[in-house]
Amino acid sequence: MRNLIKSPKDFYCGLLLIGIAAIFAAEVRHLPIGSAFRMGPGYFPLVLSVLLAALGAAIFINGLRVRGEPVGSLPWRGIAFIALPVIFFGGTLKGLGFVPSLAATVLATTFASKRWSIPSAISITAALVLLATAIFIYGLGLPISLFGPWVGGY
Repeated sequence: MRNLIKSPKDFYCGLLLIGIAAIFAAEVRHLPIGSAFRMGPGYFPLVLSVLLAALGAAIFINGLRVRGEPVGSLPWRGIAFIALPVIFFGGTLKGLGFVPSLAATVLATTFASKRWSIPSAISITAALVLLATAIFIYGLGLPISLFGPWVGGY
């Protein structure tokens, strides 16, 4: 099997993408798909799942054909500081509100980089919170409170 896999990074990345696409496609089967002219709520997620599976298959095949680098160590710091703040955002959006949840999430994700600094983290956080508030709350009119009941909002 080792001789068959020429680029382990591509091989395992392709498998991961195909697996994720399969999970999403399996969940979409409960929704009406419709047709290209009369799309149901499951149509677009199914199309994205198929495209993700095709991309995964191309990367997987590339791992079998082209010599590449071996898989190194996993960047646990990056994984933790990206995944955990996103989970935090989903869990605290209603309680803290949009601005505090997003600010804490963005600030925490800046720690994923080994080359972060306090001024850049604060400026990135401020810019993204202002831009996201302008786009999602005022521009699109999403019914999300800026500050939730945990911090004295409504």
